[in-house]
Amino acid sequence: MNDYLKPKSKATHLLRGEQSEQLACDFLIAQGLTLVERNFRCPYGELDLIMKDGKTLVIVEVRYRKNAKFGSALESVTRSKQMKIIAATEVYLNTLPNDVLMLIRFDVVGILGDGDLQWVKNAFETY
Repeated sequence: MNDYLKPKSKATHLLRGEQSEQLACDFLIAQGLTLVERNFRCPYGELDLIMKDGKTLVIVEVRYRKNAKFGSALESVTRSKQMKIIAATEVYLNTLPNDVLMLIRFDVVGILGDGDLQWVKNAFETY
């Protein structure tokens, strides 16, 4: 079989990202949240998980770090990253019917290589 006909396998970091998002999603569902959409992409970036917590729309950024040597997964959500998430959220909200009004919350789930999971509700707000 020619190389160009072989199915391409995903890079390790992409697989790890998918696994981390699934772990976070399963954890949040166990906490009572409901999955609305995952991996919403737009020109500003990607929203990892979009969930509902009661009447609140929860935008969840999932961050994986092998270890905390260079900072925790939660610390990696910089102000710049927050602004991209907020901009992508605005794009997502524009895809919804105009009469839908919801509270919005930005959460971060940080996962370390040892399986330690941290969930920060209201990790940041729009400015």
